[in-house]
Amino acid sequence: TFGGLSPSMGSTMQIAGLMAAGGGLGHYIGHRVEPTSLPQTVAAFHSLVGIAASTAALGDFLNCADTTKLDSIHLGSIYLASIIGSVTTTGSLVAFAKLDGRMDSSPLKLEQRDRINAGLGLATLGCGAVVMGAPEMGTGVAALGGALTTSGILGWHMTASIGGADMPVVITVLNSYSGWALCAEGFMLDMPVMTTVGALIGCSGAALTKIMCDAMNRDVVSVILGGYGTKSGGKGEAMKFEGEATMTNIDDTVRLLQESESIIIVPGYGLAVAKGQYPLKDMVDSLVKSGKKVRFGIHPVAGRMPGQLNVLLAEAGVPYDIVEELEEINDDFADTDVTLVIGANDTVNSAAEDDPNSEIAGMPVMKVWNSKQVIIMKRSLAAGYAGVDNPVFLKDNTDMLLGDAKDTCEKLAAGVKA
Repeated sequence: TFGGLSPSMGSTMQIAGLMAAGGGLGHYIGHRVEPTSLPQTVAAFHSLVGIAASTAALGDFLNCADTTKLDSIHLGSIYLASIIGSVTTTGSLVAFAKLDGRMDSSPLKLEQRDRINAGLGLATLGCGAVVMGAPEMGTGVAALGGALTTSGILGWHMTASIGGADMPVVITVLNSYSGWALCAEGFMLDMPVMTTVGALIGCSGAALTKIMCDAMNRDVVSVILGGYGTKSGGKGEAMKFEGEATMTNIDDTVRLLQESESIIIVPGYGLAVAKGQYPLKDMVDSLVKSGKKVRFGIHPVAGRMPGQLNVLLAEAGVPYDIVEELEEINDDFADTDVTLVIGANDTVNSAAEDDPNSEIAGMPVMKVWNSKQVIIMKRSLAAGYAGVDNPVFLKDNTDMLLGDAKDTCEKLAAGVKA
């Protein structure tokens, strides 16, 4: 991009200064961000790509001497870069706010949601028709401004209408959007390298979205249109689960682990927040040395970003051969003596299978309740990020071990070693 501009020496110095400032700021932010905050950081950075695409498109149009002579490819590139960038910007900001706890993670449920989306979409297309007609500067700027506004509202509304548990998929969708915005910008500026890089990002993001949707038994179109997470597969109210959770303590849990032969550990976002992977690794090492069969079960959307828990365990030195995905391990819970759930909730929620009216109905989950005994380690009995009550807490073969994950893992590791 820089080489294709052929800037003067003065412009080169200005651009270099801005690049240095941006690089320095990115370096500063990257070193300050905790691993548990990566999902919202990625979402925030996606918004910057959207801002860059939209402003570059508008600037390119404003910089044109005679907009009535622009060809359809150039006009189409300006329009697409503007609206995709706008949708990416507002959608990413909403995703950031939800993931960072600055906005309620529950889905926005407006009665006329689909009609609102359709209306905003038609208005955006109408503005696009004006832009594609090669209008004069004033009319073109007004049409582009209208398209930016309606597409921005559309991006905000579609993302706000998606439930918190579905944010990992939203991240991959926004990643794809940012790539297509970059691709359109490459066409606009006649830069093949930018077009190629944008297409690579867009295609890889789309492929990852498809993989994530398949893993969560969701429809790709519903995700893109913002209908994802706003209503469950059924039409009635979600089931109400009654009962009382059974509590346990460190000593009883240590005794249970020592008496068990087969153990599965299902980690979640709570483990990442507590930074408990290292004492957990120590506990696993002790159990393996004593002859226990210990494995980890990882849900495709464990944490709030694809692969977050895999990276967390790898960081602690957990061997890859004992880390298995949902499809590999889900049928093995029935033959497992004890399952230790650490900081996971929605990914082990049986309501996904038992309640067709649940917000997470149809989502594949880890069937931990099929184990002979389940120990769930959480800070409290509160619902997960999706805001859905978990009936597994109330099952007869489930005990709750409340407390900070790192502190609890340290005590369990010490108890197992003794």
